[in-house]
Amino acid sequence: MTEPVPRWRRRAYNVEAMRALARARLPKPVFDFADGGAEDEQTLRRNEAAFDEIALLPRPLSGAATRDLSIALFGQRLSMPVIVGPTGLAGLFWPDGERSAARAAQAAGTAFCLSHGSVCTLEELAGTGAAPRWMQVFIYKDRGFTRELTERAAKAGYDALVLTTDNQMLGNRERDIRNGFSIPPRFGVAGTIAAATKAAWLLRMRSRLSTLTFGNYVRVGETAAIGALASRMASLLDPGLSWDEVDWLRKVWRGPLLLKGVLHPDEGSRAIGHGVDGIIVSNHGGRQLDGAAASLDALPAIVEAVGGRIPVLVDGGIRRGSDVVKALALGATCCLIGRPQLWGLAVAGEAGVRHVLELYRKEIDRVMGLMGAQTLADLGPDCLAIAQGGKAGA
Repeated sequence: MTEPVPRWRRRAYNVEAMRALARARLPKPVFDFADGGAEDEQTLRRNEAAFDEIALLPRPLSGAATRDLSIALFGQRLSMPVIVGPTGLAGLFWPDGERSAARAAQAAGTAFCLSHGSVCTLEELAGTGAAPRWMQVFIYKDRGFTRELTERAAKAGYDALVLTTDNQMLGNRERDIRNGFSIPPRFGVAGTIAAATKAAWLLRMRSRLSTLTFGNYVRVGETAAIGALASRMASLLDPGLSWDEVDWLRKVWRGPLLLKGVLHPDEGSRAIGHGVDGIIVSNHGGRQLDGAAASLDALPAIVEAVGGRIPVLVDGGIRRGSDVVKALALGATCCLIGRPQLWGLAVAGEAGVRHVLELYRKEIDRVMGLMGAQTLADLGPDCLAIAQGGKAGA
């Protein structure tokens, strides 16, 4: 007998609907921690709005009775051009959030990138067997700790290393300031009353909040509170990050190395000379430098600068399968999603992330069919027009 479809699944008919469900289920400070951006959130909004200015030019007579969404990336075959990107503290949204999301990505046939700020350790994530799996690292003032994380990732069998370069200072996330957000969350009187209306989240997390931690930063035998670990992490950030550190990390890590946080074409082209194997065009989801270019706006120039020598990936504001198609037509190899998978986690854990990924898959497939594109290789700049005043123009 077929099991009934859960009510949340019927209501989560697209990514924005999943966001609304997550908002209804999470305490406001927790939801805003994921949903918010830096300062006036101009870049956050621009990330999504940039896709509205690109229009699709279909060729339905090309015929696309079947569509192949798969891509080859660093010697591995992914079922679709969407990867789960690194998001810190996923375990705040659902117990064991990182491992749940990694299992969902594997079930979908795609890759998962673990955040340096995960609740579980990178070894615990590797214990799921989920693959391909990537690991995010920063260059810290304590280069020894960066080396330690890198060597642990190699020992645990991670397939790629993602060096994030746009977090050399903490962004000013004013929603968190207004909400008095802390880790673990502490609610004032009003916040406690509001949180009490999120009974399902509280029931799931009640035994986890007091023990929530940054798994990769805890030393053996250490009992440091997560707040102390967060302070330690912040103190390790290095505004003096330079290409010399990229060269150093390239010698430490032998597998595929990706540079995340690239917006300027000069950095894209220079990365190749420093042994980088892939670029991730990203503004950290608008959470760092407000006023920075939208990822989609920066993408074409970086693609041109790289000239096909290494893969160019992109994240930021990707909420529809059509957004993925537009990014690929502009030259991206693959897209990463961050917030959408956290919304899926908040609603239904592993099943929620699997549903989010399936939404992207179905939408990409439908858009390709309507575009007359049989494979991703059929997508290029000639499939696009710039929308002007709400109307597509050649």
